[in-house]
Amino acid sequence: MTADFQEQRVKMVDGQVRTTDVTDVAILSAMLDLPREDFVPEQRRPLAYIDEDIEVAPGRYLMEPSPFARLLQLAKIRHTDLVLDVGCGTGYSTAVLSRLASFVVGLESDAELAARAGQTLSSLGCENVSVVEGPLPAGHAEQAPYDVIFVNGAVDELPSSLTDQLKDGGRLVAVLGEGNAGRALLHVKEGGLVSASHGFNAAVRPLPEFRRVQAFQF
Repeated sequence: MTADFQEQRVKMVDGQVRTTDVTDVAILSAMLDLPREDFVPEQRRPLAYIDEDIEVAPGRYLMEPSPFARLLQLAKIRHTDLVLDVGCGTGYSTAVLSRLASFVVGLESDAELAARAGQTLSSLGCENVSVVEGPLPAGHAEQAPYDVIFVNGAVDELPSSLTDQLKDGGRLVAVLGEGNAGRALLHVKEGGLVSASHGFNAAVRPLPEFRRVQAFQF
C-alpha cells in the first residue's frame, strides 16, 4: 500500500507543530509543502512523519518536526537573511530554510549525505541553496558573515569559530546539552559580543562532532 504522504504531512503540521506554539505562517507552509519523505532513506520513508528523530546515517538524524520548527521560529528568519545550516544531513532543513531566507548554505561533513542533499534539493527546484562539504565546527567562513546560523542537533558547547561567522545583529540557534538536559538557546551578536537566552527545553539527537572530549582521569 502506498503511503499517503500528503495526508501525513498535514497531520504532522497540525498534530506536532501547531500544537507546540509554532505560529509562523512561512514555517508552517514550508513544512506542509516539502516532501519530508524524500529526505529519509528508502526503507524509512513510511516513518518520515513520526514525532521522533529519524536516523539517516550512522549517528546522524533528521530532527523531530516539533523542536525543528520551534528552533526555526526562535531564529526569527527574514526573507533577506543569509543562513548557514550546520549539519544539513540529507537537506530537509536546508529546503525548509530556503523558503524562509534569501540564501542558505548547507554545511555537511559526511560526503555521502552532502551529495544526497545536493541531489534532492536540486530535484525539488531549490535554487537559493548551496551544499558544501567540511567539518561542522569550523563553519563555512568563505560565505560569512551570516544573518542566521542554524545548528542541526544537540551540542556540548559552541565553538567561537561559529559565532565569529555571525554578522552584527546575527542570530545562532542550537540545542545545548543532551536528553532531558537539552535547552534550545538563541545567541545574538551585538557589538561583537554574543549573548545567549533560553528559548525552550528540547531533547534532540547530538551532532557527534560537537561532543566535548572527555579528559583522561587516573
